[in-house]
Amino acid sequence: MVPNAPDVARVAGPVDAASPKGSGVHITAIETVPVRAPLAREFRGSYYRMTHRATLVVRVLTDAGIVGEAYVGDEDATAREIQAVLLNEIAPRVAGLDVLATEQCWQAGYPATFDILRDRRIGLVALAAMDTAVWDAVGKVLGQPLWRLWGGARNRVPMTAIGGYYGEPLGPIEDEIGYYRDALGLAGMKFKVGGRSPAVDAERVRRARAAAGPDFVICIDANQGYTVPAAIELARRLEGADIRWFEEPVQWHNDRRALRDVRYMGGIPVCAGQSELSASGCRDLMEAGSIDVCNFDASWSGGPTVWRRAAAIASSYDVQMGHHEEPQVSTHLLASIPHGTYAECFHPDRDPFWWALVTNRPELRNGELTLSDRPGLGWDLDWDYIERHRLDA
Repeated sequence: MVPNAPDVARVAGPVDAASPKGSGVHITAIETVPVRAPLAREFRGSYYRMTHRATLVVRVLTDAGIVGEAYVGDEDATAREIQAVLLNEIAPRVAGLDVLATEQCWQAGYPATFDILRDRRIGLVALAAMDTAVWDAVGKVLGQPLWRLWGGARNRVPMTAIGGYYGEPLGPIEDEIGYYRDALGLAGMKFKVGGRSPAVDAERVRRARAAAGPDFVICIDANQGYTVPAAIELARRLEGADIRWFEEPVQWHNDRRALRDVRYMGGIPVCAGQSELSASGCRDLMEAGSIDVCNFDASWSGGPTVWRRAAAIASSYDVQMGHHEEPQVSTHLLASIPHGTYAECFHPDRDPFWWALVTNRPELRNGELTLSDRPGLGWDLDWDYIERHRLDA
């Protein structure tokens, strides 16, 4: 039961008697709670800074008493706008639909992304919130975990941290890596580059590799910070450092061709896709030979329904799939397919939600998180934590 449920924003609609027959379980309402938590310190990538993290907790209610529940997104400045789109534009469209008709639900919500006068990402995250919670409800109706319903390639996935921020807010690089490896039991980390010269960043990465040892995965992520020549220079300076992939190495304005050039000339596998808005955008990266790994983000692009389309396309191009952040959904998606790579998390100071909001998060063993057989996403959310960090009306 949600504490203070009457204060949770809610939109309900009548069940449409003319809707196609299906499971007999229909959506009756959507409830949301925006949550915002301060970070322990400021975190800086190549061209961005973060002091808070926000997310949207969403619950899809049904006439069978089954509730699909999820939290989606990390948008601080737009959390209220995302909530408004979900409640005012998407919820009335999906009320009454069969919850097992996932494509029908997704298509009903998709027009929320059509408004050309607002940031398209706002509608996409709102759509993803509904889609993720609908899928959680589907798993509960069928009594199956989503990793199995989505393909069941395996029930576990290796997990890496995102770290190596400029200014070393988590302490020296060596100490940060030791914490990920020894205290959290992670398989590796993705290290921030792109905000300094290739020479300086290469030295930082080599420090990380020396501290990590040979059995710890190191990826690097420029967050679109370099020119093509600078990215290639860094890749060549890191020859022999066993870098798993080079993520978003180049500036955004001509990235499809630029990613291809870095991939061909740098000697390190290239990862991108988190900045794409659609599975079609990911397809274009693959068709151009731009990437080895696609880290499409379900929460930024319309939900698991769209991510799974991108994953299907990737299988035909022999491209591996990653996922940008969001382990509460990425673990199920990546475990479900044979070409999934690593789920990503942050240090608890950088993303308190994964470590504090999910009360039954499995322990990592040998760098892997094993998913349970509980239906849907299988997570229990800490509603005391949610209430403490609830974004005031």
